[in-house]
Amino acid sequence: MRTSVDNPFSPGSDIVPEVWAGRTAQLSDWRDVLRPRLLAGLPERGRTILGEPGLGKSSLVRRIARDADRSGDWVTPQLRIPSGADPLKLVAGAVLELADHAGLAASRERRITDLLGRVQTVAVSGIALTMRGADGPEPFRSLTEVLIEVGRAAIRAGTVAMIHVDEVQNITDEHALSQLLIALGDSITHQEAVVVPGGGLVQRSLPIAVYLTGLPDFEDMAGARKGATFARRFRTTTLSAIDDDDLVTALQPFVIDGWEVPDDAGGTGRIRMTPDAARTLVDLCRGEPFLFQLAGERAWYAGSGTTITHAQVLDGWRDARSEAAAHVERVLGRLPAREREFIQAMAELPAADRTLTRIAGAMGYAKVTDAGPTAQRLDTVRGIVERGKPYTFRHRAVEASLTSEWPNVG
Repeated sequence: MRTSVDNPFSPGSDIVPEVWAGRTAQLSDWRDVLRPRLLAGLPERGRTILGEPGLGKSSLVRRIARDADRSGDWVTPQLRIPSGADPLKLVAGAVLELADHAGLAASRERRITDLLGRVQTVAVSGIALTMRGADGPEPFRSLTEVLIEVGRAAIRAGTVAMIHVDEVQNITDEHALSQLLIALGDSITHQEAVVVPGGGLVQRSLPIAVYLTGLPDFEDMAGARKGATFARRFRTTTLSAIDDDDLVTALQPFVIDGWEVPDDAGGTGRIRMTPDAARTLVDLCRGEPFLFQLAGERAWYAGSGTTITHAQVLDGWRDARSEAAAHVERVLGRLPAREREFIQAMAELPAADRTLTRIAGAMGYAKVTDAGPTAQRLDTVRGIVERGKPYTFRHRAVEASLTSEWPNVG
């Protein structure tokens, strides 16, 4: 009954897995805060969700986008920015799709027709329009104007327009990044005059939701170059590992009732997981969404019966260990030398002795304050450590890799 077609675990980026774990705060933010406030015309910042590889940034926003689509909202495709690509071209194409949702393409108003034509030009030429000094407004202004028109149409339709730009750290052209952030920021902060019952006019915000996702490097790019303006227009969340309790909850359908799958007779059957198998799977993945899906996938393939056992979880993990080790090495390999040295020094100390003083001493610093900026970045920007008394690891797979035989367990 356990076939590849029915495997509900999905390791990999940009996938909304069937077995969903955690991120309740971010899902609740969309459902209970962002969407209701936008529909009510109240101002809300865009959302920037950053984190190290494998923490499920893109999957989280794709889950939110799926929920938005099911609610009837207008949702762009995931706009994944390849390295070196012109983001204005990609976003302009998506904005034109939103304009189609809004019915703007059918408008007979000359102003709208001309505006859409300008954005079509941006979709072809992007930032190059600015570089060659073409006549007319700069690309960001045309994008902003169309987004405002989309927002006005969304007000009339009682819906939200949602834009998701992924891999934002790949926007290395400072001019393109500036124009993109200004266009998106100006549209979500635009105030529109609307008529209320009784004939009065009030100002309201447009129902436009913007999500930016990427690696922590983007915090430096946007924060340092755009400063307070970016911070006022976008709220940044840095993801870290998922709590074990949330992972246990995600596996409860297997443990309690079993996971429903088709059987060989045209009906349905259920795949169950023993409680100790679930506990072992949770312990192995160390709170990493990618590793959780990887361990689940391999455990599924480790047997063919209706019950996933503790032994099968371990058998599957043996096949996944090299990929788990490579995953952690990718995280460590991205760190600058000083940050990696800090992590290594912290890992070599007993857990109770991981204070900034002891870590700085192990790194050979004469003053504790010399290690302070590195510690701050690893906490607030990277989400790998948590400063406290003592310091602890937020990225538990990194800790396990540096302080134990993990992933070579079982």
